[in-house]
Amino acid sequence: MLPMMHRKLLLALASCTLAAQDIAVVEKKAGMVAFYDANGKRTGAVKVGSHPHELMFSPDRRFLYVSDNGMLWMTDKGEGWNTISIIDVAARKKAGVIDLGNYRRPHGMDLNPKSGHIISTIENPYGLLLIDPAARKVIRKFDVQGKSPHMAIYGPRHETAWVSNSGTGTLAIVTLATGAVKLVPVGKNPQGAVMTRDQKLVYLTISQENRIAILDTAKQQVIGNIPTGGAPARLALTPDEKMLVYNWQEDGVAFADIASRKEVAHAKLPGRPLSLYLSRDGKRAYLGIQDSDKIAIADVATRKVVKVFDTPKGHGPDTIVEVP
Repeated sequence: MLPMMHRKLLLALASCTLAAQDIAVVEKKAGMVAFYDANGKRTGAVKVGSHPHELMFSPDRRFLYVSDNGMLWMTDKGEGWNTISIIDVAARKKAGVIDLGNYRRPHGMDLNPKSGHIISTIENPYGLLLIDPAARKVIRKFDVQGKSPHMAIYGPRHETAWVSNSGTGTLAIVTLATGAVKLVPVGKNPQGAVMTRDQKLVYLTISQENRIAILDTAKQQVIGNIPTGGAPARLALTPDEKMLVYNWQEDGVAFADIASRKEVAHAKLPGRPLSLYLSRDGKRAYLGIQDSDKIAIADVATRKVVKVFDTPKGHGPDTIVEVP
């Protein structure tokens, strides 16, 4: 057996290895995307539009796209902002904006890596946009036949968009070639979704009902549920697709076993996380705790929180991604 000092050193090194990535963080209240090193030191920031919500990479990972929503909360009343900011990752600078014109309050986004096109929900008016970021223009606006469209993902073969109508308890499946919409009743306040690699299943959080719905993409219907606690909102699949990792909006990060369809662990956080991002290797989960200006990192293998650090007071960290 290793001496106690050696065991402590190995544990410390393991913790450092887990956290050894720079990250980009949407600071929603400050209207910025900030960069932090592996030790939690803030190394820079880029001013974007008012109250940004989500961010994601371009296909070549050179740029970050940021939805400039303009309102702090989805339920807030107001006109909102009408741009998606583009950030040059290497330069840590703003590279431009996509002007959405009369379409305002962009929120959840997803990317087609082949075409480079973005789908984005909008909250004023309610709908979904198909966007060409290279041309920096809106290609088409779609009706989602529901209120407060929140998050969106591409469906199988990128032929459809799956949009959570949080205000009306439905999932809108939009055929992008025609604009046809199928509404699937799913429950109160659907939010984040993730699709399996074989494109056969979609997992969707039903926040107000403390569960994750399982949908068959061919049948386009709910075929099962995973009960959870804590109002789940954002979720991710581990690379081996054996585990779902998701935030409890109440106070933590949680884990569900796919095979048994059971929540198997929950780690408490110092506040209410509104976001969750899983690293590409599936080892780290990042959570932004907006109201307490903190960022938490959880180790997926041990299902424990391994690091919490502060952001500037009043900046409101939300969505997070690892960056080069």
